[in-house]
Amino acid sequence: MDHQPKFFENLSGTGKAIGVLTSGGDAQGMNAAVRAVVRMGIYVKAKVYFVYEGYQGMVDGGDNIVEVSWESVSSILQVGGTVIGSARCKSFRTREGRLQAACNLVQRGITNLCVIGGDGSLTGANLFREEWSGLLEELAQKGKIDEEAVKKYAYLNIVGMVGSIDNDFCGTDMTIGTDSALHRIIEVVDAIMTTAQSHQRTFVLEVMGRHCGYLALVSALACGADWVFIPEYPPEEGWEDTMCVKLSENRARKKRLNIIIVAEGAIDCHNKPITSEKVKDLVVQRLGFDTRVTILGHVQRGGTPSAFDRILASRMGVEAVLALLEATPATPACVVSLSGNQAVRLPLMECVQMTQEVQKAMDEGRFVEAVRLRGRSFENNLNTYKLLSHKKPDAELPKTNFNVAVLNVGAPAAGMNAAVRAAVRVGITEGHKMFAVIDGFEGFARGKIKEISWGDVGGWTGQGGSILGTKRTLPAKYLEKIADQMRTNNINALMVIGGFEAYESCLQLHEARSRFEEFCVPICVLPATISNNVPGTDFSIGADTSLNAIVETCDRIKQSASGTKRRVFIIETMGGFCGYLANMGALAAGADAAYIFEEQFDIRELQANVEHLTEKMKTSIQRGLVLRNENCNENYTTDFIYQLYSEEGKGVFDCRKNVLGHMQQGGAPSPFDRNFGTKISAKAMQWISKKLKETYRKGKVFANTDDSVCLLGMRRRNLVFQPVAELKTETDFVHRIPKEQWWLKLRPLMKILAKYKTSYDVSDSGQLEHVAMHSPKEAETGAI
Repeated sequence: MDHQPKFFENLSGTGKAIGVLTSGGDAQGMNAAVRAVVRMGIYVKAKVYFVYEGYQGMVDGGDNIVEVSWESVSSILQVGGTVIGSARCKSFRTREGRLQAACNLVQRGITNLCVIGGDGSLTGANLFREEWSGLLEELAQKGKIDEEAVKKYAYLNIVGMVGSIDNDFCGTDMTIGTDSALHRIIEVVDAIMTTAQSHQRTFVLEVMGRHCGYLALVSALACGADWVFIPEYPPEEGWEDTMCVKLSENRARKKRLNIIIVAEGAIDCHNKPITSEKVKDLVVQRLGFDTRVTILGHVQRGGTPSAFDRILASRMGVEAVLALLEATPATPACVVSLSGNQAVRLPLMECVQMTQEVQKAMDEGRFVEAVRLRGRSFENNLNTYKLLSHKKPDAELPKTNFNVAVLNVGAPAAGMNAAVRAAVRVGITEGHKMFAVIDGFEGFARGKIKEISWGDVGGWTGQGGSILGTKRTLPAKYLEKIADQMRTNNINALMVIGGFEAYESCLQLHEARSRFEEFCVPICVLPATISNNVPGTDFSIGADTSLNAIVETCDRIKQSASGTKRRVFIIETMGGFCGYLANMGALAAGADAAYIFEEQFDIRELQANVEHLTEKMKTSIQRGLVLRNENCNENYTTDFIYQLYSEEGKGVFDCRKNVLGHMQQGGAPSPFDRNFGTKISAKAMQWISKKLKETYRKGKVFANTDDSVCLLGMRRRNLVFQPVAELKTETDFVHRIPKEQWWLKLRPLMKILAKYKTSYDVSDSGQLEHVAMHSPKEAETGAI
């Protein structure tokens, strides 16, 4: 399998012209994609053109198609919507319109198009590509272009990126804008919850999604809504009674509010619309609850893109330019998309056909099929929601007589509480008795342990920090006391949610099994830390929330710097020795440099960065942003770098520094962290149940194999359980980081976008894949 590595800088765009347009409904993050395409295109020496106002601008030509420079896309990363405009275009739907568009492109030598839009826009682009040679011949016959041009520009290459807040495109886990739309929805839900709580109200929230229930489903999962209506999974006959019973039961359990989420395209099983007003009237008539409707509308499309969308769009933009450079006349139009944590290329029409299949299945009432066609991520969301929202009556629950304890270890991370809630509820559904340990292993040793019920964890998903309390203390010095407590409370399994300490703790328990039989039980670690430094996983619960906090602050600081002009900010981020937050924060905020421990740097590099900024101050972009991880170098401290920049930049720019500190740990969890925490925790609990059944012999649980102490992590495209004993070899224990980290591959991307020449290994990308239809079984093992 040893291929020669492929480097971005070896691909030449000389002589090529790339047009970039945004079409259809706008979505946050489109600008980040536009910026990446422009800068990557210029980096490989291609010409890049903006096509303003989508296909309308392509048809109208003139000033709508303009060559752009590096600076043209400065300061757009943090702006929502699309700065190059988008319009619905009737004329492009006619052959006449497409003929005019082809003429406008040929005159500028543009034969590579990067289209950012929904499935309609992408289908239009594909038709344009198929007709291209015919259009050119017709133009030649009419004398608008010469035969030379027909030969020279014989082929049109098309790469699509899906920008749509609905996440309604098959073949990609996340479309650009979806995460930001979820941020808007969750901000509103969190705000509504406090007022609903005060008045004991029921709120019906209508969210966007005419044909796709993704936003409704995920926001319901992320705020623990009582009921959700989506087009792909209509409620069964008699849902009105079931829902009202559920709402009144919740009130009887002292729950002071009810939240019902309705997708705008929600239907019943006869394909009749279910509107938010209809739901409200039903609740008022049947139950007499004080009920209000809030329609979120275009708020969901607005606002600044989230960190996730900026990074996603930047990665996709780079992949799109790569795909265009590598395209041959035989390459079908493709879309670049995300599968798990990996950029992939898929044939555009396969994705469009699959997306249309979903609609067809819904129209024909084949709803189970519709959910399956939406993909494994959607199916997982739905299954998890069903598992967590409705408590079965006690009589219907199985009784296993197993006791499972949950605890938090390490520093607080947003999303920990969502994970505890999911663990408790899935555990109860599986028939176990659930116990909560207060204050980590320290609390465990002191016997701070209590049974926790379904209702106790209500409303936990949106809470930041750690409600159970967490300590960094490792179990090694309390082994005997913890073993006593395990015996006293008859604990048969442990779920440990936390950062590097949680991983180390479970290693210690694993090693102590020979001395204490009490630890011979199934143990599962869920990675939760803002630093994202746990081996065995690409993402940790809490890192996304922290990244958003950093990016939000950087946006404000950049604004301040732009006002003063000629100012450079040095910003220190947390993360221990792990540079994830500094590196990804720099990528998402459009920083000029990021100093991290994993990539050693010396005084020459600092000097080069200062010179780079001095050059930058001569352009129209007179501000600089530099991120530094707190432990990147013991001598080149934040103060040192600040003083160096201040001295070297004298007369050209002045400097300010900012240490972000613990604000990176706090705040309400982002939608990604709530969702990720909820889903991996539910999956871990099911694994624990399976292990308990496997290891129950002669009236007791006895698990002493390596694979009974696992860490559940996201690796590229899948969720995998890995024995902690096996992860030891992948760990640098001195610096508390994994020896290999996937995000280092994205480091050159940040440098290129900041105008540095660098080497960028793109061996991973390339092959066109096919849209895989997954089997129902795969949904259980598959992606997030």
